[in-house]
Amino acid sequence: MVSPVTVVKSEGPKLVPFFKATCVYFVLWLPTSSPSWFSALIKCLPIFCLWVFLLAHGINFLVSHRSASRILAGLIFSAVGDAFLIWQEQGYFIHGLLMFAITHILYSSAFGMKPLDLKAGLLMGLVSGSCYAFLYSYLSGPFTYLVAVYIALIAFMGWRAVAGMQLCNDLWTWTKLSACIGAMLFMVSDLTIALNKFCFPVPYSRFIIMATYYAAQMLIALSAVETRDEEDFRKRS
Repeated sequence: MVSPVTVVKSEGPKLVPFFKATCVYFVLWLPTSSPSWFSALIKCLPIFCLWVFLLAHGINFLVSHRSASRILAGLIFSAVGDAFLIWQEQGYFIHGLLMFAITHILYSSAFGMKPLDLKAGLLMGLVSGSCYAFLYSYLSGPFTYLVAVYIALIAFMGWRAVAGMQLCNDLWTWTKLSACIGAMLFMVSDLTIALNKFCFPVPYSRFIIMATYYAAQMLIALSAVETRDEEDFRKRS
């Protein structure tokens, strides 16, 4: 198994633009009350950097590893969703919701269906069901079913990430751990959005949402390229 030090040395330099773009977002901290194309660009810039991060590993790598190409596609839909959410108060929240729903489908496909791990699926179902039960009384109109579908999709994505880790069987890798932590952080980010939008103001909600979101996307992107590092490591062994 590739050590975390090896991962940091090989992939760390390629992630420098992402970290710089993330710092720019938090330093500028543009007001959400005045949406603009510039604020959309600043918000999407870290995700653009993750596109470049994956593309830097070569087109052949993306073509030969379907999971990596699906994660890249998920990042593309994520950026579109981020742009829509800049104008969510102008009626584009549902558009953003749809883009991220597609993202979760792509990530689920990238994580795969093996091993199945029904216990993890049941646990994720109970957690997501409890979250929806709490949110239900605050929802109205189309959000009553749209949020239900979205929660089901992100819970399914989380299940596939957790199931793939195989921690109990001692078969885990840094790739799978990265995907699992990324999926969990994505769920925390989206739950915070839901609570803040539909239920009650969450203190420091924007910071929590964006910090967990950017970390989640980076870890999921890292899980895609680490596959190549493991293969290279085995060849050198």
